[in-house]
Amino acid sequence: MKIIVLSVWILLLVNFRADAQQTPYFQGKTIRIVTGYPAGDVNDLWPRLIAQYMTKYIAGNPNFVVQNMTGASSMIAANYVYSVAKPDALTLGWIAPTLYFDQLVGRKEVQYDWAKYSYIGSPSESEHHLYMRTDSPYKTIEDIRKASEPPKCGSGGASGTGFFFPRLLEETIGAKFTIVLGYQGGGPIDLAVEKGEIHCRAMTIESYFAREPFHTWRKNNFVKSIAQSARKRDARLPETPTIYELMEGYKTPDQSRRVANVILAGGVFGRPMVGPAGIAPDRLKMLRAAFASALKDPELKAEAEKRGYEVGPVSGEEMEKLAKEVMAQPPAVLERMKRVLGN
Repeated sequence: MKIIVLSVWILLLVNFRADAQQTPYFQGKTIRIVTGYPAGDVNDLWPRLIAQYMTKYIAGNPNFVVQNMTGASSMIAANYVYSVAKPDALTLGWIAPTLYFDQLVGRKEVQYDWAKYSYIGSPSESEHHLYMRTDSPYKTIEDIRKASEPPKCGSGGASGTGFFFPRLLEETIGAKFTIVLGYQGGGPIDLAVEKGEIHCRAMTIESYFAREPFHTWRKNNFVKSIAQSARKRDARLPETPTIYELMEGYKTPDQSRRVANVILAGGVFGRPMVGPAGIAPDRLKMLRAAFASALKDPELKAEAEKRGYEVGPVSGEEMEKLAKEVMAQPPAVLERMKRVLGN
């Protein structure tokens, strides 16, 4: 009798283990994406769109929810994902691509290690430009260089595009700006431009062509693009010089060009989806594969095109490699970056 009972228990245990092995890890679970941007921002809408399709490509079809955790150009969200969230692959982040600046220059608020995030992927690289009100006296970069009073540009924080791109133009070609910090997202900055409180904003080219008020502003010639960050001019901004063209024209010294290369690497990170350090390799592989598959989904691509979003994915593996590279900078470059970024 004891032998029979023992045999039954062994059989039940084997079946239990087999069922456990057959049940996908993500089945019945919810994956939370913490975005460091306000509702309605492109960096709020992008993860919501991707989440709709990622679930199709993950065994177990988990639910996805997006949580907004704004502040400090997404640093609050970045700190939370890295230092509070468990590495169980159930909490991911959608954060600014340039937060590595803050770590490189040693800002005390940083609670993450950029090189150790679990990178999932980005829907595209992200180049930037600086727009200016057309009724301002600043029609060209040369006007800004010669101005007795610098134009005012808005930014959410010191790691956002609105801060670093004008500062990089200062470092490389001598164009002076007054940067007004503290805006909670791009919408309030655009409103400040519209009201005439500030003259300019640096932002992604993708967002500039994806939504209002920019469709109306371009139609009404309310703003003009002054400079862009890519090595080659964006086809949508054929008259706007690149920072590389400007550096060549103004004979920028090599050391400043090196700093520009490190800072502009943020464009490759694009719109990064990340997880905490230490996610199990098999789960990270599943998330990366699902992210890549979602961005190939015909329905997602059609919706992205309708919204004016760019789709040119950067893989998690590429981002992981680049993260390690940008964090390995010599002291001379770090000191120069501190000066550019205001440390």
